[in-house]
Amino acid sequence: MILYVKNMVCPRCILAVEQTLAKLTDLPFKVTLGEVAIEKALPEKDLQTFRESLQTLGFELLDDQRQKQIEKIKNLLVTLIQKGELEEHFSLSVYLGKALNKEYTNISRLFSEVEGMTIEQYFILLKMEKVKEWLAYDELTLSEIAWKLGYSSTAHLSAQFKKMTGLTPSHFKKTGNSRRTSLDKIV
Repeated sequence: MILYVKNMVCPRCILAVEQTLAKLTDLPFKVTLGEVAIEKALPEKDLQTFRESLQTLGFELLDDQRQKQIEKIKNLLVTLIQKGELEEHFSLSVYLGKALNKEYTNISRLFSEVEGMTIEQYFILLKMEKVKEWLAYDELTLSEIAWKLGYSSTAHLSAQFKKMTGLTPSHFKKTGNSRRTSLDKIV
C-alpha cells in the first residue's frame, strides 16, 4: 500500500511521519519524502487515526490522483534543490520526464492547472529559498551558490534574486533571514 503525504520537505518530516506510523502499526513500512509504503493496507480506523495525526503535524494524506502527482513533482524538485548539485545547463523538462516516466507537456499542464503557476516558476521559488538559506548561513560566496544551483553567472543569479525578492543578495544578507519562506509554504 502506498500513501501520499503532502508538505513533507525534509528529513525531519520523514522522521515525524515514521514516528507517527510506528505508534499505529507493527507492519513493515518505508517513508520517503511524500510517500509511505506499507506492506499491507491499514485498517480504516488506523488509517483515519493516521490521517488525523498527520494533520496535527501540518501534513495531509492525499486521496486525489492529481494531487498525488503534484506532490511527487514537488518532492523531486525539493530533493534536487536540497542537494545543491545542479549543472549549468540543467533541463527541468528532461529531469522530470525521466523521473516520472511521462511526457513533460502533460506534467507541466497538470502542475499549472492545479497550482496556478508553471513548474519553472515553482522551481525558481525553491531555488530562491535555497539562496536565502545559504546567504543567511554565510557559508558560501554568491558565486559558489550560483554554481551549485546551475546559474550561468553570479549576475544572472543576482538579477533573478532581485526580481523575485525585491532585494539584492547583499542587501538580503544584511537584513537577515526574516524573509525566508518554509518550503512547504511555497504554493
